[in-house]
Amino acid sequence: LYYALTYNSERTAAFTYTMLVLLWGLSLCLGLLPVTGVNCLGEESTCSVVRPLTKNNVAVLSVSFLLLFGLMLQLYVQICKIVMRHAHQIALQHHFLAATPHYVTTRKGVSTLAIILGTFAACWMPFTVYSLIADYTYPPLYTYATLVPATYNSVINPVIYAFRNQEIQKALWLICCGCIPASVAQRARTPSDV
Repeated sequence: LYYALTYNSERTAAFTYTMLVLLWGLSLCLGLLPVTGVNCLGEESTCSVVRPLTKNNVAVLSVSFLLLFGLMLQLYVQICKIVMRHAHQIALQHHFLAATPHYVTTRKGVSTLAIILGTFAACWMPFTVYSLIADYTYPPLYTYATLVPATYNSVINPVIYAFRNQEIQKALWLICCGCIPASVAQRARTPSDV
């Protein structure tokens, strides 16, 4: 978004493939650590709430998650600023600014993004914080109670997008009841529809 005109020349296919291989390689290495002997099976007192990971492993993963989540928030705030600035510039060019504020065209996209990030935080934060403070002596039920919402986050995101997208809403109405309500059919589509 910052360098839209020069992005293709700066980020070649080779760069993209290299980054993908590095990210998948790092993920694979972290995932295989317990199998390679970095686990708590030899000494139970070092176990975390997620066996066979040690408390140190889980602490590193949890802190990494929190840092990445903070980075995601900062990135999305920057994206929203750029989108709002572009919407304002487009509105000025089309002389729409006097009739409708430029925030109206971007409000739905920004609110969808806020819902997605809020859901992500609500699903993952309980497990992340719990895994930092708990140890192997805590009942497994607590681990499952905080881990289940985290696993359902991937199921919730498509539902959020489906209910925020007008075309998907129409399709769902047709599938479920065989008709499209007038309120859904007559809504004008905006550039920010997700």
